[in-house]
Amino acid sequence: MAVPKRRMSRANTRARRSQWKTTAAQLVACPRCKAPRLPHAACPACGAYNGRQYVEALKTEHEVR
Repeated sequence: MAVPKRRMSRANTRARRSQWKTTAAQLVACPRCKAPRLPHAACPACGAYNGRQYVEALKTEHEVR
């Protein structure tokens, strides 16, 4: 296994880590209610996935307060 001979400086370490970037989650429209949802996941607004009702909706459009 390779072991570095010298300690890497903070500047070099931070310059290398500056390329570690995240990307925003891609959202798609739910075919049933058109709410934004993550792909390959049940819709949080209506609870549907792949044309079936799987879970109770986590949030509704008309919540009673």
